[in-house]
Amino acid sequence: MTDWLAQIEGTAQGHQVALILAILAAFLHAVFGALQKGRHDPWLTRGAIDACYCVMAAPFALFVVPWPEPHMWVIFAGAWAIHIVYKILQAWAYTKGAYTVVYPVVRGTGPLFTVIGAYLIFNESFTGIQWLGVAVLMAGIFGLALYNMVFLVSERDTLNAALGLAVLTGLFVAFYTTFDAYGIRASENPFTFLAWFFMIDGVVMPFIAARRWQRMDNRPALGPLMTRGMAGGIVAFFSFGAIMMATRLDKVGEAAVLRETSTVFAAVIGWLVLKETVGPRRIALMALIAAGAVIVEIGG
Repeated sequence: MTDWLAQIEGTAQGHQVALILAILAAFLHAVFGALQKGRHDPWLTRGAIDACYCVMAAPFALFVVPWPEPHMWVIFAGAWAIHIVYKILQAWAYTKGAYTVVYPVVRGTGPLFTVIGAYLIFNESFTGIQWLGVAVLMAGIFGLALYNMVFLVSERDTLNAALGLAVLTGLFVAFYTTFDAYGIRASENPFTFLAWFFMIDGVVMPFIAARRWQRMDNRPALGPLMTRGMAGGIVAFFSFGAIMMATRLDKVGEAAVLRETSTVFAAVIGWLVLKETVGPRRIALMALIAAGAVIVEIGG
């Protein structure tokens, strides 16, 4: 598969595969976000997820994929640091606001920063129509933020903090998307990058989660928590792996924007699974975010 991926990089076929991978990543990332925000404390869920995918990735990293090239260790260190900050901000945001509030703002602000980063690092540029798509996407984001500020009733006292943390988290989404795209391109074998990334990335959050669990008065049972962690770990493999492969095969900025159609999936999941009130206006604003992503794809 590695040889086939190398053959289609930068081709029309590679573009189509990248499109499919970005949409798949969008759906899976919405599922991942719901798993973290759902039944358990977000910090505990994140720790369980990271522990599971660290353990699952270790045999592949150590015994299956080729060993990383020497220059990759610095890249792994940078990716590890960026992802730690992102995950702390994400968990913090989820403790302050509803999933359907935090998730769209995080995933919507990320692409704008990523497009700028892709221009600076990879010399990628957008057409006028694609920038129109970005503008439509951002209109949906800020419209959603304004709607939540005016009409949201639950978690009202922490709304401003949730929105601020969501924007900051979105900035780190751009950091890790751009940096990881650089990392997966710097490795001769993309599966080497993915396996070692997951093993290294899953080390810290389990300890933070365990410390938080020990301090709780009513500690949740570890069985259901780790079951959710296992499910989240599997989803993370495919979600992150799909978007990273998309950034290797085609433009980083386009893949990042297309992934944000996840806001539509998030709205449905928040309504059906988490029983959060979404409403037609918020659905329309989330759809506007997705429409912006579609315009970016059409204009490319």
